[in-house]
Amino acid sequence: MQGSANLNLMIKAARKAAKSLVKDFREVENLQVSSKGPGDFVSKADREAERLIKEELMGGRPTYGWLGEETGGEEGQDPTRRWIVDPLDGTTNFLHGMPHWAISIALEHKGEIVSAVVYDPAKDEMFWAEKGAGAWLNDSRRIRVSGRRQMIEAVFATGVPFAAKKTLPATLQDLARLMPTCAGVRRWGAASLDLAYVAAGRYEGYWERELQPWDIAAGLLLVKEAGGMVGPVREGEDILGKGAVIAANEALFEPFCKTLRG
Repeated sequence: MQGSANLNLMIKAARKAAKSLVKDFREVENLQVSSKGPGDFVSKADREAERLIKEELMGGRPTYGWLGEETGGEEGQDPTRRWIVDPLDGTTNFLHGMPHWAISIALEHKGEIVSAVVYDPAKDEMFWAEKGAGAWLNDSRRIRVSGRRQMIEAVFATGVPFAAKKTLPATLQDLARLMPTCAGVRRWGAASLDLAYVAAGRYEGYWERELQPWDIAAGLLLVKEAGGMVGPVREGEDILGKGAVIAANEALFEPFCKTLRG
């Protein structure tokens, strides 16, 4: 695997956390969990994974800033660089014994994502990318977005809001507009993997609202480096700041956006 020192550090951190998560996943029924809110649970496994990742990344780059799902943000001595980490994306899948969850690590430099890792330990799929160097799966397979050019042939992914999230009406409206025009919509419950699957050509596109930076930071770079396009749900908004994203291959990006935006 050819990559920068930072990328290699990210991969090492992801694999280290994965060992701990896989062990807990095998004993998922015995996990002690505490509730953060309806439908959104955090486990000891989640917190331990973030601790391991932070220990590895900050140990290797102690001057960088940090933004993690569990531990929040910390300003670094180097204000231009920041790690953005989701130690366990797909927590609900994890806690229900469903093998579709991931570790997401991104490196931001001067407000731009420059390195990305999304690791799916259950399937041993390591998606990674660096700015200008393409997107890759595992050691040597370069990935690219789908070549499909017709909406009716396309499969899209999204997240359906749980509990009483205010974006449910908008999502239902999206589905009503989109589903008659495409081959199907999937909801698998891990935003980082949805974006990685767009990058790998498994989905033609993905959209979702009310996300956090750690949910999508790494995946955005994967899609762009795989030849895809990303944008906000509403034109002009900041994707990471607002947490609403549309991603697709180049051929379908505009019709996909047009369908969702109405």
